[in-house]
Amino acid sequence: MNREIRLSRRQLMAGAAATAFGLAVAPRLSFAQTAEEARAGFAGADVDWMAFKGESLTVEAMTHPWSAAIEPILPLFTEITGISVKLNTQSETEYTSQMPIKLGAKAAEPDVMMIHALGQFVSAGWAEPLDAYYADKALFDAAWYDQDDIFAMARDFPAQADGQNYSMSITAEAQTLFANKAMLGEAGLAVPTTMDELLATALKLKTDTVAGIAMRAKSDSSAGPWTCGGFVFSYGGEIIDGEGRCVLDSDAAVAGVEMYGRLLREAGPIGVGNYHWYEALNDFSSGAAALGCDSSNFATDISNPEKSLVAADAVYAALPRAGEHPIKPNIWAWQAGINAYSKKKKAAFLLLSFLNSGPGCLLSAASGLATVRNSAWKSEAFQKRFGAEASAAALLNLNSGDARIFKAAWFHKKSSEILDPFAVAINQVVTGQADARAALAAATTKINAALKG
Repeated sequence: MNREIRLSRRQLMAGAAATAFGLAVAPRLSFAQTAEEARAGFAGADVDWMAFKGESLTVEAMTHPWSAAIEPILPLFTEITGISVKLNTQSETEYTSQMPIKLGAKAAEPDVMMIHALGQFVSAGWAEPLDAYYADKALFDAAWYDQDDIFAMARDFPAQADGQNYSMSITAEAQTLFANKAMLGEAGLAVPTTMDELLATALKLKTDTVAGIAMRAKSDSSAGPWTCGGFVFSYGGEIIDGEGRCVLDSDAAVAGVEMYGRLLREAGPIGVGNYHWYEALNDFSSGAAALGCDSSNFATDISNPEKSLVAADAVYAALPRAGEHPIKPNIWAWQAGINAYSKKKKAAFLLLSFLNSGPGCLLSAASGLATVRNSAWKSEAFQKRFGAEASAAALLNLNSGDARIFKAAWFHKKSSEILDPFAVAINQVVTGQADARAALAAATTKINAALKG
């Protein structure tokens, strides 16, 4: 197999955004049909859409699949509400460095914003609590909005310790297993369903030129902790327990990290200790790895023959089970909220609820955006974009994730002081510098000291 195609991180990220911007390049008839269906759906809401006619809103977001997917929908919002919307986007690096400065200065704009660090935004007082807006019957039709259609994990993400919701989940992704069915077939193997089968399969598929499996292991808080976290959770472990203590030194957590480490140490690619998501995705997409395990959203790139050499051979499945424990793949949901200093908060809430409603998600899902609603994921338009098999696997994993144990670490106000040592421990185990128990004992001691400080 020719593996000359190598995609840079920038190309991969640009490809993901381009995929999400499918509404702009899809056949106009298809968009018109979806828009007409959505327009009829909005008409069914007991909401005064024109209550803020003539106002204008500013939305600030990262260059991201969500911002790309909502851009062509905003004119429909203006048509229905009379509210004009200006969308400003920046690179992730620019956004995450400049937004705290802007909000720290109590700027009234943007009105609506992507939230990349919910714990920080809430503790700093930058994110407006939303519960009063949900309770306002002139603004929000609860029966029409149908919260039960939203994934449980996406409903749970915004809730904070004080019981308030400070954001809305706007995308959903879950850790998903990728497998090359051609390689499995040649070896007479099936897609693994247990962790022991995963290890055995990865070892059998490893050759001098193909890794058995590729996953993240770089010593970076945004790398190994997310994928390895799903292993810890699926072995029955936690990172931060209900009392706020780090428990990575538990037997369950050690077992999960030990399996993750063995997979990459014994069946992974050369140099896997430096792998982030883009290296792992590139290896699987180029046929240089037989298995992968990362975000469900990567299915759009893996299944695209213009970006992937294994588009026709890729299959998708649930995270393998560890013994009798229920699978708990790691999850993620990007957030958006209202600037606490905005002068147009009710109009801002109207925009957020419009975009996150059933009809709104139907429109963005038609572009391939992984929205937060079961109905959108099951829609014909999304199935065509994302792929029926990838969608089924992602849905299973999304509905198996546990938002509580995820949020305890990733949404903690000291998340960096939790995830940085965890990333170091994962890297040490993968590269053979330390065994799982020793590495996690050291990480646990360091994290608990930071939490007490």
